[in-house]
Amino acid sequence: MAKRTKASARKKGAARKAVGPVKPIPAAYHVRDVHVSAIVDAVKKLCIDANLELEPDMLRAFDRALTTERSPAGKQVLQILKDNAQMAKTRRIPYCQDTGFVVCFVELGQDVHVTGGALDDAINEGVRQGYTQGFLRASIVTSPFDRVNTGDNTPAVIHVDVVPGAELKLAIMAKGGGCENRSKYTMLTPAAGIEGVKDFIIDCVKTAGPDACPPLILGVGVGGTFEKAALLSKKALFREVGSANPDPMLDALEKELLERANRLGIGPQGYGGDTTSFGIHVLTYPCHITSLPVAVTIECHAHRHKEATL
Repeated sequence: MAKRTKASARKKGAARKAVGPVKPIPAAYHVRDVHVSAIVDAVKKLCIDANLELEPDMLRAFDRALTTERSPAGKQVLQILKDNAQMAKTRRIPYCQDTGFVVCFVELGQDVHVTGGALDDAINEGVRQGYTQGFLRASIVTSPFDRVNTGDNTPAVIHVDVVPGAELKLAIMAKGGGCENRSKYTMLTPAAGIEGVKDFIIDCVKTAGPDACPPLILGVGVGGTFEKAALLSKKALFREVGSANPDPMLDALEKELLERANRLGIGPQGYGGDTTSFGIHVLTYPCHITSLPVAVTIECHAHRHKEATL
């Protein structure tokens, strides 16, 4: 037994010697602390601001549509919606009575250390404070079956990506229920190809019709797996409305789809016209040889989103 113990000790010593001394971590890689109180405050502000102030890209989308819309009824609706956005901002009241389900995308720098509590708890506390102190409607129920309202719009849906760096980025969306209910998913066969993808997306717009409160913004995820495609479709909605897709092929696809969607004639709020959609944003991901998943998240004209970096 003694011999085996000594032999074991010699092996351990040799292993330590082979590894060598632990090198100090370079200054650039030192962990940066972010206290949960900063996260709570940021999320609270984002929730309130998102519901009261549309982003500039949405206001520009209304302006562009007002110059191209040929339907008198459609143009009148667009002007009313734009005026509503201005009143919401100046009077500090929600742009829409459905103040949404909070969807939060987090980019967590790998050199960030969240202190003082859990990240998810901090985000939900920020939502709780934002919706109660901002007098925003609580729309979340504890269970799909018992339908009891949580009273403070929690919990949020939280997606976390760990990324390089020492920053923590929060992007939140107040996602309305009416348009969310018209979102769709399908698993096409690879033989359906790009034409099958196009037809499915346009069919989603037709099916949604006036129920999803157009003009719509569509987030489209193609590829990956069942859940990856859906996640991409949500993430695509955070791109600036009216901006070009950095992939030239996808940019051409988006333009074609937008033209087809606006030819449907559904128009603003379903009153007819040229402006059924403000934008269609596509994200793709590699997929299995046997699969072609497509997810479409439909967003209404009350496209409320805000971002902050800590």
